[in-house]
Amino acid sequence: MINKERILDLFFELVRIDSPSLQEKKVAVCLREKMEKKGYVVHEDKAGELSNGDTGNLIVHIPATGEGAPIAFSAHMDCVQPCIGVEPVLDGDVVRSAGETVLGGDDKAGIAMTIEALNHLEEESIPHPDIYLVFSICEESGMFGAKNIDTDLLPAKDIIVLDSGGAVGTIVVAAPAKAGITMTFTGKSAHAGIAPEEGISAIQIAGEAISKMSLLRIDESSTANLGRIEGGTATNIVADSVTLTAEARSLFEESLQTQLDHMEACCAAAVKKVGGEYEFDYEISYPVLRVDDNSPFLSKVENCCKNIGLKPKKVPTGGGSDANILFGKGYNAVTLGIGMSKVHTTEEFITVESLTSCTKLVAEIMKS
Repeated sequence: MINKERILDLFFELVRIDSPSLQEKKVAVCLREKMEKKGYVVHEDKAGELSNGDTGNLIVHIPATGEGAPIAFSAHMDCVQPCIGVEPVLDGDVVRSAGETVLGGDDKAGIAMTIEALNHLEEESIPHPDIYLVFSICEESGMFGAKNIDTDLLPAKDIIVLDSGGAVGTIVVAAPAKAGITMTFTGKSAHAGIAPEEGISAIQIAGEAISKMSLLRIDESSTANLGRIEGGTATNIVADSVTLTAEARSLFEESLQTQLDHMEACCAAAVKKVGGEYEFDYEISYPVLRVDDNSPFLSKVENCCKNIGLKPKKVPTGGGSDANILFGKGYNAVTLGIGMSKVHTTEEFITVESLTSCTKLVAEIMKS
């Protein structure tokens, strides 16, 4: 049986430990101590060193007590700001933050669930295959833990990522690729009052480009957004440089490339009309996650939901997670909704029912 008091105690302990991105060492020390106390082998990879953080990912191996293919479970140790000095409060069935911070259920609830599920299997002597736990770093600010994970320490090819909102039973089967974009427009400075005709306004170039861009919701699978505009100096100087910072996302690589090509074409057309120059640079932050409908691993997860009385619900999402990176590295990654709500806000909360029911699901998936 899942021990409600024990998982609450663990969850409260974890969220009280400060762990902004790249400063997860205190959580890592806590988790290492708990896992080694149980006799498990714990490895720390070099993701922290490669990301300029204070700890790497922790990868824990729990030896098999039964048959079956190895399986892994992943949750990240970092939280978005404001996450310093979190004080959790239990209000009936709801856990929330008492102050002006996030709760940190994203993703310490996922960590607590995996550990309590293991406790349950041990206490009930339930057989399981080799299990690997991944406690990753820096998911919130670039997924650098997953990007730099030592895959030699993670031989299991099937991995559950406990890091999505939605009711327990939600299975994220598609998540978009994301491109980070920088557009720089270069004009020519001049005195705006005496000789404006001698200048080329970078702001005007940028405005012309933006006016022709398809943005926000592009179609049912793609989005694009301009997040920041920087440039210019004073009102009496024709601005000679403007930089736009943007992103584009899509569930399909071809659609993402089409959007990127469209945005660059708008920049080129603006320069042709107004003058000046432009640079268009982008980087794919993470790849598409798309789980095949015929995936045996997906079928297993759906069946596990049904085994404990949950109705599985397969959904796409507009956000990325470590699952995108792991999928891109060749793992069969499936993300579970764990019941966390209003994440990345000071109103974040999770119910005790979600904590316990998702733990029950994780334990079911862990079984041989």
